[in-house]
Amino acid sequence: MSTSTAFAGSWSSLPTSLTPWILDVIQSMGHTQMTPVQASTIPLFMKHKDVVVEAVTGSGKTLAFVIPILERLIRRQSKLRKDEVGALIITPTRELASQIHSIFELFLSSQPAESTATEIDEGLSPVHPPPLLLVSSNESSAAQDVQRFLLTGADIVIGTPGRVEEFLMGKGRGTVNVKELEVLVLDEADRLLDLGFQTAVTRIITHLPKQRRTGLFSATMTDADALSELVRVGLRNPARIIVKVQSKRVTSKTLSGKQKFERIEERRIPANLQNFFVSCKASEKMTQLTRIIELETTKNQSSRFIVYFATCACVDYFYKVIPHLLPSATFHSLHGNLPPASRSKTLDAFSSAIATTSPSILLATDVAARGLDIPHVDVVIQFDPPSDPKAFSHRCGRTARAGRKGRAWVLLVGREIEFVDFMAIRKIPLNEHPYIGHVHPTVLEDEEARQEDPQTGVCLNELRSVLLADRTIHDQAAKAFVSFVRAYSKHEASYIFRVKDLDLVGIAKSFGLLRLPRMPELKGVNRDSWQDAEVDWDNFAYADKMQEAKRIEEVIKKSALATSEERKGDRVERKKLNAAWSDRSSKKEEREKRKDQRIRKKKWLKAQATTVVGDTKEEYSLKRARPDDLDISDGDEDDWEELAKEERMAKKLRKGEVSKKEFDAEFGDLGA
Repeated sequence: MSTSTAFAGSWSSLPTSLTPWILDVIQSMGHTQMTPVQASTIPLFMKHKDVVVEAVTGSGKTLAFVIPILERLIRRQSKLRKDEVGALIITPTRELASQIHSIFELFLSSQPAESTATEIDEGLSPVHPPPLLLVSSNESSAAQDVQRFLLTGADIVIGTPGRVEEFLMGKGRGTVNVKELEVLVLDEADRLLDLGFQTAVTRIITHLPKQRRTGLFSATMTDADALSELVRVGLRNPARIIVKVQSKRVTSKTLSGKQKFERIEERRIPANLQNFFVSCKASEKMTQLTRIIELETTKNQSSRFIVYFATCACVDYFYKVIPHLLPSATFHSLHGNLPPASRSKTLDAFSSAIATTSPSILLATDVAARGLDIPHVDVVIQFDPPSDPKAFSHRCGRTARAGRKGRAWVLLVGREIEFVDFMAIRKIPLNEHPYIGHVHPTVLEDEEARQEDPQTGVCLNELRSVLLADRTIHDQAAKAFVSFVRAYSKHEASYIFRVKDLDLVGIAKSFGLLRLPRMPELKGVNRDSWQDAEVDWDNFAYADKMQEAKRIEEVIKKSALATSEERKGDRVERKKLNAAWSDRSSKKEEREKRKDQRIRKKKWLKAQATTVVGDTKEEYSLKRARPDDLDISDGDEDDWEELAKEERMAKKLRKGEVSKKEFDAEFGDLGA
């Protein structure tokens, strides 16, 4: 197989020449030639054409709209006033918005302090103010955003949908002027819709002037109704630009010795990306993760890794334990539940990490999968395949960017091997890499013939030793495991990723759990290969003194309950607190069903009471009998009396004759 970086000519070949200082910045960034997406998009966007652009990650889409925006604003005949916006860029995440903002800052900070005589003669605008970034943070509010805008007079605004909407139609209504807006860009347009921003984006679009240029950019456009509606509302007769990547295979050699190539199907991943999958047992996932990192570090001298997990809880947990398995590496964590300041700090620290023999590893969720241009990422490892298959190519695209080489790995267990064919249909080829053995990183073993890797038990004991040092980490482990199972059950490719086909005991081993949590998915599961860790749970302590003091206080409080009614009520409360997350929804449905039965019974009794006049005692009793269709509990005759008893108790509760605790002790949460 052969891959190469595609270029589409020099920057000087554009129909409209670029402003000299903009060309200087482009060349200083190392972009000596245009990529195909830039050569196709920039001429259209600099003129009067709306565009819908789809190209693989790392193909240069950001510069494809940054350069036209700058050129259009520079070529304006009149300078924008301080309250006017010239260009608006909307992104799904604050990280992507911050990255685009930094690129605009790089260009605008490099513009000459004064316009040259030639630029003045050509009618080019004078110096432009720095761009404005609108993202949620603890340091700024919507009102402060407006104040910063008026103070700096920014021509270019970059932000997330909610913040931009508040800026334009909330605090900024009547202050921020968009009548002179030149360009609107929706970056990662399909992700904006996936995250539920369609309403906000539509409101923003309808608020903007129709005489503007609009561009939709993404690596994975879909034909969904929502995206089609967005195109209909926001664009006028757009040009669709699809940049494909095609691979070539050596088929033969000519008489002169030259290789003869045959073109095969297109790829939706970068051309210089090597994409591998490893099939392993569920219990071996953590072992394989560490060996992939060791293999890449020793064989390919890789120094910067991104490892993707399914949930935020998984990132938090593995960030605590994996450093004990790879003590020589430096770790960072990034997910959507972190405060904005922490996310920015983590991203900056990882991006600026100096390449050494010690690897720098970012553990992340899909919040770091789209659009981010993190320099020199050598390897991407997907510990868990993404719940949304579209995110797969975005994850892989964090490496092999802008012509550089890179490698991506994904771990697949059991039936998940079918995911390879699923990705092939989506034009994302995956090459099998045999299981990485323990004797030497390059020793490959037969997957079907071998038993469970003996190193799995060693890894499990190492993880458990970390958990036993602090009960907080044990709690995080259980939370991460449950969150993983929940995410797995909601996978979009549900015919491949099915919980009932997953070796949950093996997954629990790879998580290093001390014991299996109580959850419906584990009922009936074969536990022959599982053994709980030996733990004195009464004395298993939290490292945090305040948290441990609270735990001890709760233990003492529970043991001091005096009366049997209090114990009964406490059992009910404990049952509520310990209920599995998937059981709570069924409890709610049961409550709703009983409530409906009570309402129907009352209506029926009221209807019967109106027919008493003229009836004999026997006839009245017959009409008072329970109707056949009022089946409360699958034919259980005692439920009718139980329901009546519950209603009598509820009346006493309303009159204050019994306490809420007594009521709950008798009926639990079914009476709520």
